[in-house]
Amino acid sequence: MKKVEIVAAPKDPHFVGDGFRVHNFIPSGYRMDMKRMDPFIMLDYNSKHYFSPTKTPRGVGVHPHRGFETVTVAYQGKVAHHDSSGGGGVIGEGDVQWMTAASGVLHKEYHEEKFSQEGGFFQMVQLWVNLPAQYKMSKPKYQGISNDKINKYQLPDGSGFIEVIAGEYKEVNGSAETFSPVHMMNAKLEFGGKAEFDFPAHFNTGLLVIEGSIKVNGQETVPTDHFVLFENEGTDFTVEALEKSMVLILSGEPLNEPIAAHGPFVMNTYDEIRQAIDDFNMGKFGYLEE
Repeated sequence: MKKVEIVAAPKDPHFVGDGFRVHNFIPSGYRMDMKRMDPFIMLDYNSKHYFSPTKTPRGVGVHPHRGFETVTVAYQGKVAHHDSSGGGGVIGEGDVQWMTAASGVLHKEYHEEKFSQEGGFFQMVQLWVNLPAQYKMSKPKYQGISNDKINKYQLPDGSGFIEVIAGEYKEVNGSAETFSPVHMMNAKLEFGGKAEFDFPAHFNTGLLVIEGSIKVNGQETVPTDHFVLFENEGTDFTVEALEKSMVLILSGEPLNEPIAAHGPFVMNTYDEIRQAIDDFNMGKFGYLEE
């Protein structure tokens, strides 16, 4: 059995831009720095929050990235994305946006226009997935994955289902392409629903309770908005819903490469960081209107 190492409560929220009110779990959570959570190097969680109507969409203006991927999972609300490599679109409830910044892009993220005008509850996860050194300077790309394109595994007796965003669950393959072994899935469980998971012992593994409350391994009760980090021993664990629940499951093989991080750039050396800054200042990341 893969035992629970930490159950982490959400830290005080802060705003990213004016559109994302987030709790940071990675890398600022206790014992959840970039090296420990490799290849997951950042996790911001916008827990359910009501935004009032506005004529000017809230969000984050144009900014650069290099060396990793940004993954946005939408639970409530809608967000629009545009980047300098031509990627973009709108994602809403159940959809996923997977942007590979790689050699460098500019991008911006805003609440979708109609959602902004009407207001409403907004809930999303943004995850940064590190790229192996050999792919850090590859061509950027964008995967917009609507919920109907996400492969699903039905649990027995109508107890729920697993949405396999990336990786694999019981021979159901994930819908996203990845550069290293990464498993990412939503477990949507009815009251009493139970799901079993099995990942290699050395993979860094955790889960985030998006809705409801769960019991892990029949022992540890975990409430809404809490993150569970598992030990790197054993392979199996179970999740049981104490009420109707939704849980984001993450497991990835560590890259075990040097990490040099500075703001929106994550490379392997600080010389590469300095090069990224120079390239950005020279306009090599392309152009994107505010």
